[in-house]
Amino acid sequence: MLVQESLTLGELEIHGRLAGASNASLFCTVTDDSGLELKCVYKPVRGERPLWDFPEGTLAAREVAAYELNLLLGWDLIPVTVWRDFGPHGAGMCQLWIDEAETEALVDVVTSRVVREGWRHVLTGESQYGDAVHLVHADRADLQQMAVLDVLMNNADRKAGHLLIDEQHKLWGIDHGLTFNDEPKLRTVLWGWSGQAVPDDFLVDVDLAFAQWDTLESALSPWLLPYELEACAERFRELLRTGKFPQPPTYWPAVPWPLY
Repeated sequence: MLVQESLTLGELEIHGRLAGASNASLFCTVTDDSGLELKCVYKPVRGERPLWDFPEGTLAAREVAAYELNLLLGWDLIPVTVWRDFGPHGAGMCQLWIDEAETEALVDVVTSRVVREGWRHVLTGESQYGDAVHLVHADRADLQQMAVLDVLMNNADRKAGHLLIDEQHKLWGIDHGLTFNDEPKLRTVLWGWSGQAVPDDFLVDVDLAFAQWDTLESALSPWLLPYELEACAERFRELLRTGKFPQPPTYWPAVPWPLY
C-alpha cells in the first residue's frame, strides 16, 4: 500500500522521455512526505496519440485496469500501477519502474526450424535476404500465466519488449494501454501454447475470480466502458468453457509489429 500511495500522491520529477514509445512515456522519480523515493513511469493522458480502434484518451486508464485484473486473479505479473489525478502534464497513470536484469531473451528469432529444448515455435517468416526465420519464445510457466492474462484482457500489443526479467529473476509485463477492447484483438508473441490446455492451477484462479464478478466489475468499472466489461466477462466464460489457449486469429494480425 505504501508504494501505491507514494505513486499516487508523491511529488513527481521528470528525468526524461523513454525513447521509442509511441505515446508520452516519462521516466520519473516520485518522492512522498516520508522521503521515500521511487523510480517510475508516468504516462499522461494528454500525451496519448488518438487511435482508430480505441476510444480517445483511455490508454492510461486501461493500464490501471490491467493491473487491477492481475491483482484480482491473485497474480503478480504487472508492476504496481496507479491513477494520478495530477502531475507535471496532467492526469494519467504512474507505474513502478522495473530494473531489468541482463539475462537471456524470453523471445528470439532463429534460423533453425528445430526448436531447442525449453523453447516453443510461434511462426515461420522470411528475412530481408529471403531466408527462413522462426519466432520462438521460452517455455516457462510464468510466461504461460502471462499468456492467460493477455487472453482475458484482450491484449493487442504483447511485444517481446513488454516482457521484463528483473534482478531477482522475476517476470513482469508492461505497456498495457492497448487492452480490453470489446472486439477480439489478441496480438502477441506468446502463441506457443495455441490450442493446448491451460494449466489447471491457472484455470482455478480464473474461475475463482469470475465467481466474484461483482467485485471484479467494481474494480474495473472506473477504467473501462460498460460494453468493454461485458466483453471481458465473455472472455472469462469462453476460457473456462474451452480450458484451452486460443488459436491465432485469421481476421487480425496475430503478432505485433515490430516484434520488439
